[in-house]
Amino acid sequence: MTASARTAADASKFPAEGHVGRRRSVALAVISSAQLMFLLDATIVNVALPDIQRSLRLEGSDLEWVVASYSIAFGGLLMLGGRAGDILGRRRVFMTGVAVFTVASLLGGFATEAWLLTVCRTAQGVGAAAASPAALSLIAVTFPEGPGRNRAVGWYTAVATAGGGVGLLAGGLITVHLSWRWVMFVNVPLGVAILAVGAGVLRETPRTRGAFDVLGAVTGTLAALLLCFGLIDGASGGGNWSSPAVLAALGAAAVLLPVFVLVERRSAQPLVPLRLFADRTRLGSYAVTALISTAVFGIFFFLTLFLQQVWDYSPLRTALVYLPLTCLLILGAKAGSPLLALFGTRAVVCGGLLVATAGILWLARIGDSGGYTTGMLVPTVLTYAGLGVTGVPLTLTALAKVADEDSGAASGLVNMARQIGGATGLAVLGAVAWSSGAAASDGTAAGLSTGVARGFAVAGGLTLLALCVAALTLPRKGR
Repeated sequence: MTASARTAADASKFPAEGHVGRRRSVALAVISSAQLMFLLDATIVNVALPDIQRSLRLEGSDLEWVVASYSIAFGGLLMLGGRAGDILGRRRVFMTGVAVFTVASLLGGFATEAWLLTVCRTAQGVGAAAASPAALSLIAVTFPEGPGRNRAVGWYTAVATAGGGVGLLAGGLITVHLSWRWVMFVNVPLGVAILAVGAGVLRETPRTRGAFDVLGAVTGTLAALLLCFGLIDGASGGGNWSSPAVLAALGAAAVLLPVFVLVERRSAQPLVPLRLFADRTRLGSYAVTALISTAVFGIFFFLTLFLQQVWDYSPLRTALVYLPLTCLLILGAKAGSPLLALFGTRAVVCGGLLVATAGILWLARIGDSGGYTTGMLVPTVLTYAGLGVTGVPLTLTALAKVADEDSGAASGLVNMARQIGGATGLAVLGAVAWSSGAAASDGTAAGLSTGVARGFAVAGGLTLLALCVAALTLPRKGR
């Protein structure tokens, strides 16, 4: 072959490589947009709750379940959704989950009764539980381990992180200028776009042979659902832990969890392969992720409550306060990958958690502060910046060295750790805040400040515990 022929042959490779790169970039945009939609929906409804209550004439308990039904379905079905992607194909499960979520959003926007809105919110959670673990596992099989996957996970984490902040801001704007129904309708064009573009760029993954672990699916899913129900219902109304329904749910979950482990140990095709927990590093990443979510979810809830009831902020102003903090989380997620290459997993995660712990403990003094800058801005900047850099290394550690046939289950466990941790956070911090006496009895600004301060102090302790777990389990270098 002549030199000119070799040059032409080499040049012909570049368009194909460029095409693969563009296809992967579009696929990453589709996957990240779906995760943004799922996490956006977890917060966008909160700002519109008073309008929903007036429009549908809801009782307080019915209004609570407008939010809780989504979290319970999402958190409780994540394991089943992750394994479904392994067995049925991740592209198929991802597209089906997005379709269910989109249709449920459309019907929810037209709801005229409380039960119908709750059913639609539950269906949204089912769709998110199916598509979310498939989304992360599609990244794992689309991008080989190395810098390419690190960058992809960084973008995915940044976009997903933005979901909560974008949801707050969008919820405030939509509620003020349109109607609460549009917090549901806004998902429809986004879902349709994801389905249309995803059909062309996402490729099906190899399927795992075998049948579903039916007994494992029943026991594991019921245990997760009942745990979520017990924690959320127990924390509602300032503490409802002695309720027969709460005690029965938590008791049944405590019985079903060891039964689930026993079933999975003996199953030939387990829903959650227990070999995923044999790696001490991966198990540590799950534990740290759950502890961080436990702290952050409670902080988010009570800080919003404090701003609106003590500092008399409007919902829209509260959303605007969170906007720069969300940007910090995004920037932190983007910085996670290069920091990981420079300093290693353990240093990045432990350093971020140390900064976040200092910020949270400072935030616990918000009631005694002189105002917004020293009382909230500086400590929340520390908190969100510190937590932002932990997302990429923790996600990469959880997925590292996982076989392709287990990637759906592994990524499902990552998301489940976040959801269950969030439900636990509201329960734990809520119990501490409302049991402070003053917050529960007189309902004044001073009482609420006392309760919120104690809750934030517990959140600081949780992030400190996460730091200790990370120091003991995570590797020095990225995996």
